[in-house]
Amino acid sequence: MPATIRDVAKKAGVGLGTVSRVLNQSPQVRSATRQRVLDVIDELDYSPNPIARRLSLGKTLTIAAIIPFFTRPAAVERLRGVTYSLSGTEYDLIVADIETPERRVAAFKELARRERVDGVLIISLPFSEEDAEHFKKSGIPLVIIDVNDPILHGFNRIVVDDIEGSRKAVQHLLDLGHKKIGYISDVLEESFPFSASRARFRGYCQALKAAGLDPCPDLHRHGEHSRSDARILAAEMLQMADRPTAIFAASDTQAIGVLEAARELGLRIPEDLSVVGYDDVEIAEHLGLTTMQQRLIESGEKGVRLLLEVMEDPLREPEFETLPTELIIRNTTAPPG
Repeated sequence: MPATIRDVAKKAGVGLGTVSRVLNQSPQVRSATRQRVLDVIDELDYSPNPIARRLSLGKTLTIAAIIPFFTRPAAVERLRGVTYSLSGTEYDLIVADIETPERRVAAFKELARRERVDGVLIISLPFSEEDAEHFKKSGIPLVIIDVNDPILHGFNRIVVDDIEGSRKAVQHLLDLGHKKIGYISDVLEESFPFSASRARFRGYCQALKAAGLDPCPDLHRHGEHSRSDARILAAEMLQMADRPTAIFAASDTQAIGVLEAARELGLRIPEDLSVVGYDDVEIAEHLGLTTMQQRLIESGEKGVRLLLEVMEDPLREPEFETLPTELIIRNTTAPPG
């Protein structure tokens, strides 16, 4: 039979309350007694009943992560950081994969409740004013990752400056001598908009204007966030009479579609076309893709650490941190031929 808490207490020569306090890491136990109890727990291979433990603590010992589309590599990388940081804690993780605005609203209202979870991480999902108000009233510990929206002022957030990141990516192409620079992104105005896509478009426009160039509508194409859509959009752009000599894609996934379109049309990379992506997911290095690196895994790790602090002290001042971006130059950019 598996050992019980009574077996531990009897063998260690202490009361049930003392064993419980050791399990709950209470400071109200002398170090010698704590060690004796821990040694007995190890000797008997005792494992507390998880349901009983949750009830005794008044917690669910569960954290929810609400993220968009497992098909988005950047979101998956952030989630990896979350799981890494939680692996050494006693918290379980529930992950909600959001694919529609309706599913987002339902997850925000149904999953983010104290009787279900002790804290919530929301990753890369757009907020409405109603959503923001809901979380303010709920009082549930919350950390938002990769959503840089003014309506979220006063919330705990870890973000990336996507305007500056994309501006630096385009500036790299300008410095190489490119003047006809295309941009491929998600749809900017839709029912499920992502703030990062709009921010990266703003950075693209800012860099061009600072160089004395007017953004050309024909050089901006947008569609679903996928390699196949990006390949089609890039092929259209590259078959224009006055085609771009460089394309900046709003993600590495879309940049891969651009590379495929260029090769299908017989264009050499980077001699005939330079390509820059965004995110620096794992495959970018394998493909030699020049890209704007954002700290995806680190953002997930920092999000968990901040959430645990907020759960410990809900009245602490909200924290806002902007993670840096870095241009990683590889083999897909060169001066125009």
